[in-house]
Amino acid sequence: MSDSQSPTSSSFDSASGSAADQNVVRSRRSGDGAQTLASEPSRRWRDIFWLAIFMLHLVVLGFSLVVLGLNRYGKKNRLNIDRYANKYTEHHGGLTEEYWPMYAVAGGVGTVLGCTWLLFLGSQANQMMKVSVHILTTYLAVISVLCFWGKLFFWGVMSGIGAALQFLYVISVIDRLPFTMLVLQKAVKMVWSLPKVMRVAYAFMLVMLLWMGLWSFGAAGVVASSLGDGQRWWLLVVLSVSLFWTGAVLCNTVHVIVSGMVFLVLIHGGHEPSSIPSNSLMKSLRHAVTTSFGSICYGSLFTAAIRTLRWEIRGVRSKIGNNECLLCCVDFLFHLVETLVRFFNKYAYVQIAVCGKSFNHSARDAWELFQSTGVEALVAYDCSGAVLLMGTLLGGLVTGTCSGVWTWIKWRDKMSMVGSTSMLMGMVLVGLAMVVVESAVTSIYICYAEDPLLIHRWDSEFFDQMSEMLHQRLQYRSARAREVLTHNRFDGHTQEMLPV
Repeated sequence: MSDSQSPTSSSFDSASGSAADQNVVRSRRSGDGAQTLASEPSRRWRDIFWLAIFMLHLVVLGFSLVVLGLNRYGKKNRLNIDRYANKYTEHHGGLTEEYWPMYAVAGGVGTVLGCTWLLFLGSQANQMMKVSVHILTTYLAVISVLCFWGKLFFWGVMSGIGAALQFLYVISVIDRLPFTMLVLQKAVKMVWSLPKVMRVAYAFMLVMLLWMGLWSFGAAGVVASSLGDGQRWWLLVVLSVSLFWTGAVLCNTVHVIVSGMVFLVLIHGGHEPSSIPSNSLMKSLRHAVTTSFGSICYGSLFTAAIRTLRWEIRGVRSKIGNNECLLCCVDFLFHLVETLVRFFNKYAYVQIAVCGKSFNHSARDAWELFQSTGVEALVAYDCSGAVLLMGTLLGGLVTGTCSGVWTWIKWRDKMSMVGSTSMLMGMVLVGLAMVVVESAVTSIYICYAEDPLLIHRWDSEFFDQMSEMLHQRLQYRSARAREVLTHNRFDGHTQEMLPV
């Protein structure tokens, strides 16, 4: 037994020794990062093309939303634009003000849920996250039953599939949840020591709510239009993609601001956030909405979808067993997604906050940093992003249910349209609250990879727990690599022994 473990131990020791040799370099890079955050002259505008695309998208979409909403406000076909869609017209439609209140309910419920999360962040955050993990499956199952009862078979099937996938995912990562909750608890502790950051989150939630007022005005006009169901659904999908991108941009802007502040706190010892420069928050905010905003707009298009796909593939991959054909297909997808993660990952936003790099440059540097130090094994084991996503989904489902039930009572045939788009509104608003914690998590991992002493000075017990878990994950990976190598050698030997 000792012989089988010695290669693993030596591998880890060599990795630890290499990491120790780089500590001085990492400390210097960390100090340089802090100086970069504090200095304005070194900042340059990045990914300007995507900044222009996003702003143009906001202008075009804002004008379209006003037109779509006004055309059905107070009078049907007020702007006489129905004549351009005569061949798609199937009924007389309704009025914008008939459906707009349902979206107002969605905005109100989403805001209340998001503010409640931020309000109880310091005292009840862990309990709220545990509830999100365990109650989401049940909530989806209940919605599925209600949809079948209301003869909404498509949404019943989708909710049932969602409940099954959620249950399977939780089962596949149940052993990781204790460590995940530990990391989230420490991230909450860090964020709770930065009350100014909480106010920034509230401010961005207000900005998002104002944009949603305009967005829901146009969406209500689409629901009230005389177009057929197919055409209205397509328009709502386009509007939803736009809302998702806008919400992701605002969430990631908060992500950059919080990441910069957390990094500064850890650089300055981690014990007294008041010791950092008083204007650090304003500098971080200014960089996020100016020079780094293009990078945020670019990364927001892809990171969420790629992260979600990566979680699902990891969960399926761990439960396949010995089905060689299926394992081969999933491995191909896994390596494809891992390649994409190198260029689109949430850790890029910390590098953007600290160094002001472009998005792809930041993502690549962050991933190479993790792989060169072995911390990628720890990041892959952690499920904090998935847990926070579960809370966001639960908030969206509650919001969509509230608006959907009211719509069901008044206009049963419009319930799917209003309920699904209201759910997206709730997810965006609750996500703005969740991203505060996620930013702290990503910053903690980046700092641990850059210089473990940053975490040790902040919380020595947590540092020991992270180091122990990293040791275990490196041992596990080394054992799996030997097992695969032995299996391949055995298969090759067996094939050589087979008669031709």
